[in-house]
Amino acid sequence: MKFSLFHTPVSFSRVDPLANGLSEEIEAEQLETEAITLEEGLNEGEIEAYWQSVEQDIQKDPEWFDFTKE
Repeated sequence: MKFSLFHTPVSFSRVDPLANGLSEEIEAEQLETEAITLEEGLNEGEIEAYWQSVEQDIQKDPEWFDFTKE
């Protein structure tokens, strides 16, 4: 990218975001036993039931306010 500032040409070189060992650190983290993977099957019913229970719990809070009723 080049532009002129006070008629003096200035240019910037591209920066590699994975430089300085970042890609190696990411790879090492992915190989850890505690690494998070998204390979497990998604059970939509369990997720929906969980969030419904969360929502019901929140509605029990005395300071709960439902903006959809406004």
